[in-house]
Amino acid sequence: MTRGTTVIRGARRYGEGEPVDVLVADGIIAEIGTVAAPADADVIEAAGHVLLPGFVDLHTHLREPGREDTETVETGSAAAALGGYTAVFAMANTDPVADNAVVVEHVWRRGREIGLVDVHPVGAVTVGLRGERLAEMGTMAKSVAGVRMFSDDGHCVADPLLMRRALEYSTALGTVVAQHAEEPRLTVGAQAHEGERASRFGYPGWPASAEESIVARDCVLARHAGARLHVCHVSTTGTVDVLSWAKGLGIDVSAEVTPHHLLLTDERLATYDPVNKVNPPLRAEADAERMRQALTDGVIDCVATDHAPHAVQDKDCEWAAARPGMLGLQTALSIVVETMVRPGLLDWRGVARVMSERPAEIAGLPDQGRPLEAGEPANLVLVDPDTEWTVRGAELASISANTPYEGMRLPAVVSATLLRGRITSREGKID
Repeated sequence: MTRGTTVIRGARRYGEGEPVDVLVADGIIAEIGTVAAPADADVIEAAGHVLLPGFVDLHTHLREPGREDTETVETGSAAAALGGYTAVFAMANTDPVADNAVVVEHVWRRGREIGLVDVHPVGAVTVGLRGERLAEMGTMAKSVAGVRMFSDDGHCVADPLLMRRALEYSTALGTVVAQHAEEPRLTVGAQAHEGERASRFGYPGWPASAEESIVARDCVLARHAGARLHVCHVSTTGTVDVLSWAKGLGIDVSAEVTPHHLLLTDERLATYDPVNKVNPPLRAEADAERMRQALTDGVIDCVATDHAPHAVQDKDCEWAAARPGMLGLQTALSIVVETMVRPGLLDWRGVARVMSERPAEIAGLPDQGRPLEAGEPANLVLVDPDTEWTVRGAELASISANTPYEGMRLPAVVSATLLRGRITSREGKID
């Protein structure tokens, strides 16, 4: 990867204080202050823009190998770079499943070849995501891919004995297990959040207890195993209560919330549009409000996109037949600004915490989410906080176009992203 010299002119670190110039050279932040640009420097004029550490997404579906008709490592990396991300974690529900060193090394190598973001493959907890026996966690962790996180996302590790063993092995490997919390016996046939709207519009209900019961169980298992547990896509008020209880006991549990669970609610069921079908489902407004407050308070640690591209035929069909999931990489920052920054729940330093620093800490990435100081790795994102943009699925970098924000006017634009000093995106284009 070629890394030149770049000068960022007039940005405000964390949106605070006076504007500064930032000199980036040899992949690091070399100087901050008033900088004389070298003759060969690439100068980015950033007056009024906010400088943050590059974002880290713990939950991305890149679909490669197996469903390259919906997304690839290349197109997903482009979407990530345009969204301000410098590292993403690619979930294991590919075809073949990323349950062995061969598949995770393929995903890792593709990420390295493309070079737009650091692509970290997530290893499956169980073989084939079938929940019957543990996958080769040790060989994946020790492979060149250096797997840091294991998850059967899309499927719950429902067997408590298997989950206990996974947590124990993960502890020995120094990794984290990320659970898709869904008791499958409670969601048979479920299509939408169990509540008044699902009943009114004829959707089989998806109870909140299906999520909450697994989170409670796994927190207890993690406590006894001395393990690190990460809870994917938290969506219910009760889950926040469980997380607060567990953290109060000192259990090593972290949690993420998606942008769509911060903003969207089951009001969208009235449209019968499968673009709004997601797992876990969109919940009630009271749940969304609790997600926002829990993110502010740190009970929920971070934002993760659950970026889930789908082909037209998997979304443009009747609701029950549609695949759950929606795009998220290029809209995540704007949704966080809309739901958290504009109402005053987070400032820009808070955005750095939930989109960069905490995800990097959870995943154990020493060169991501670092302070904006001289000598630190130049994994950076510049944000224009005053510009709005209109979401058009066909114009996003992903192969798929299944965004629930089609036609919405959203705040904040990523003006540039730098990965180890290399500009990967600038002014809405891959550099």
